[in-house]
Amino acid sequence: MQRKIHFLANIFAIILSISIANAETHYHQFVVQATPVKRLCRTHNIITVNGLFPGPALEVRNGDALVVKVINSARYNVTIHWHGIRQMRTPWADGPEYVTQCPIQPGASYTYRFTIENQEGTLWWHAHSRWLRATVYGALIIHPKLNVPYPFQKPVTEIPILLGEWWDRDIISVQRQAIFTGAAPNVSDAYTINGQPGDLYRCSRKETAKFYVKSGETVLLRIINAALNQQLFFTVANHMLTVVGNDAAYNRPFATRVVMIGPGQTTNVLLTANQIVGRYYMAARAYATAQNAAFDNTTTTAILEYYSSPPLSTKPLMPTLPRFNDTNSATAYTSQLRSLPSNNNKVPTQIHENLFFTVGLGLVNCTPGPRCQGPNNTRFAASMNNVSFVLPRTTSLLQAYYQNIPGVFTTDFPPVPPIAFDYTGNVSRGLWQPHRGTKLYKLKYGSNVQIVLQDTAIVSTEDHPLHLHGYHFYVVGQGFGNFNPRRDNARFNLVDPPLRNTINVPVGGWTVIRFVADNPGVWLMHCHIDSHLRWGLAMSFLVENGPGKMQSVQPPPPDLPPC
Repeated sequence: MQRKIHFLANIFAIILSISIANAETHYHQFVVQATPVKRLCRTHNIITVNGLFPGPALEVRNGDALVVKVINSARYNVTIHWHGIRQMRTPWADGPEYVTQCPIQPGASYTYRFTIENQEGTLWWHAHSRWLRATVYGALIIHPKLNVPYPFQKPVTEIPILLGEWWDRDIISVQRQAIFTGAAPNVSDAYTINGQPGDLYRCSRKETAKFYVKSGETVLLRIINAALNQQLFFTVANHMLTVVGNDAAYNRPFATRVVMIGPGQTTNVLLTANQIVGRYYMAARAYATAQNAAFDNTTTTAILEYYSSPPLSTKPLMPTLPRFNDTNSATAYTSQLRSLPSNNNKVPTQIHENLFFTVGLGLVNCTPGPRCQGPNNTRFAASMNNVSFVLPRTTSLLQAYYQNIPGVFTTDFPPVPPIAFDYTGNVSRGLWQPHRGTKLYKLKYGSNVQIVLQDTAIVSTEDHPLHLHGYHFYVVGQGFGNFNPRRDNARFNLVDPPLRNTINVPVGGWTVIRFVADNPGVWLMHCHIDSHLRWGLAMSFLVENGPGKMQSVQPPPPDLPPC
């Protein structure tokens, strides 16, 4: 028996050594700089990485390490967030300003170092300071380890599809105006696919993104919603899309005509070129759920073109997209998501922390004037459990925790709403104004956590894409109206729930997520609609150190930016 155990241990050691030997370290340099870019007939100086818009795509394998030196040659402070990377034992590399680091100041640099651990699929990177994310973003593609196949038909080629928003003015000016007035920001002037608005916008036809395929071949589209403030519907004319992955996790494949994807989310789909040789539009437009709120109602396009297509005069076929408020289509899509059995699902069942967070908008009363231009002479706000999150300015939350700096935050974020009410009904005006604070919620290392995320009707119900840094989580339930544990707990999917890092809380509804608090540090949870984040729709978890060195926050790197 001992000989057999020794033999198996040797085999495991050999496999582990081969895996480690095949892992690579990828070195990159990101120069954040102003770059002139022409869109919609006009040239603007936008902030880019290495002069590219979108920025450079990073390609790695599961198990590889990344070392990215970011040099800030722009006039604004900046940080880079590696959206969806778990950052196990490397919280200093996560990137949100004033949460895990102070921003990189103009003329300074910082090197992010982290390892990809047990993640495959499509993620992305983006600025996590001010609204620079509008133009500072790019794909982060994680291939399987060498000689490890995809759990689906191997595609002939892979195409990153980055959906974005474009403003025909300086994006920082747009943000500053909204902050000054307290009103909603100006909506974008166009959506983009790989940085280009497409045929339906002025001065954009010649630069429309084009992707070429051969008849019969299957391609993998890696779709990323990098839009600043908007959920999007995406489709390809006359082609079915087979969804095989979301947020760097595989799912049970299913076919669909339309994908609904929230800001921050990624979706991998297989497309087979099985139609008549020709040209077909890819298209994306808004899924907008807030009542009476302005939104960009334009449509962005790219072209899927078969080799040996008819002459260029042939116009691409335009697909039909759902109406902007088609919640039924959005729900029909998300309800099909299920994890693969091979994901070795370990959904937490014995819950140690049972939390209930309301998420939504609010209004702050103020003296009528130029700084009070929200509805009925107010300023817009947003909150979770009636706390409108305020970032520190003298240090980061992680530094304050690691160095025991007092007065930066408190750990009294409420585990449930301070006042229970009819969350999706007619909410009393006395509950519309949140309280500002820098409040964290403390989680014990290794605890099993369940969070009910409940939308509210304060100002308006709305679909909110919630992103949790440092973790992925199981989505065990979703529904409309107020969450009712006596009714809804019985409907939870604890067998094959989807695994995500960003989840859309349905308009006027709720989502329940579960995860294990196995990654120590300070981790931001926030709405990935950036106007909502700026208004305070965020909170942070403080996950305490575990029992050993490998379960504890390591010392900060020597080049960590100062405040």
